[in-house]
Amino acid sequence: MAQKIILDCDPGHDDAVAIMMAAKHPEIELLGITTVRGNQTLEKVTRNALNVVQYLDIDVPVYKGMSVPMVIEPRPVEERVHGDSGLDGPQFDELTRTIESKHAIQFIIETLMASDGDIILVPTGPLTNIAMAMRIEPRIVPKIKQIVLMGGCYQLGNVTPSAEFNIWADGEAAHIVFSSGVKVTMMGLDITRKVLALPSVIERMSKHDNRAAKLFCDLMTFFNKGQKKTFGWEGGPLHDPTTVAYLIDPSVITVKSMHTDIEINSEQSYGRTNCDYFLLTDEPKNSDVAIDVDVEQFWDIVEECISLYE
Repeated sequence: MAQKIILDCDPGHDDAVAIMMAAKHPEIELLGITTVRGNQTLEKVTRNALNVVQYLDIDVPVYKGMSVPMVIEPRPVEERVHGDSGLDGPQFDELTRTIESKHAIQFIIETLMASDGDIILVPTGPLTNIAMAMRIEPRIVPKIKQIVLMGGCYQLGNVTPSAEFNIWADGEAAHIVFSSGVKVTMMGLDITRKVLALPSVIERMSKHDNRAAKLFCDLMTFFNKGQKKTFGWEGGPLHDPTTVAYLIDPSVITVKSMHTDIEINSEQSYGRTNCDYFLLTDEPKNSDVAIDVDVEQFWDIVEECISLYE
């Protein structure tokens, strides 16, 4: 039976690929897409989500969410790797798809409250929408089957030495989510940096003659330029799709149960995911943290998703 998910995102090149993968695969039932400020402003990332669903002819509603973090001032957006629009590279037709009138948080709350506890939340941006929904309506918390998120790291950050962007962008929201009691599965930089969209990957996907393949190649060609300039890599890490790949086939990623808390009191290390990798404390294991990925199997899953558009 397909797993019901809500994809909460901030497109973003890698978010766009996650949407493409989640929308068609038979293992996933995509109930809705919610947007949050992250890689770019809320207006831009929402427009990007609409452009992706329109381009790929995906019949899934899009809801606009939070434009600012819960407590801190909004962080700078990630133009270094995503460009001015947040999704530079592809050329989209005039946008005719529109957002739903309902706020993303309202959609999340109402959908979970009406559910049988069988919905997985998949946040691939800052956790503002999810945490706000938990605070506004605490009764949703036991209704969430699990949260499979992209964010954090137990090793090296990417915006500070300590922190990954999504957690750093709203540490208080991450603190609420990780301490909520909901099972959290964390796809951090430790494994997402292993799935690089190298030129050979782009060439492989380009052999599929469909819109999904074209979108993937256009996205990654631009994304790789920014990643090369910023981090020196030959291919951009496909961070966000690791969440969807894991839901399609959990064997692609190895996880380890451990306690994770979020640093929100430190100036130097704000947003760090303090993962108790060696189980040094008796704190409850509130997270399954990704520690390895089968790179070849991951690209097989991505290619399978692209082929579903043929």
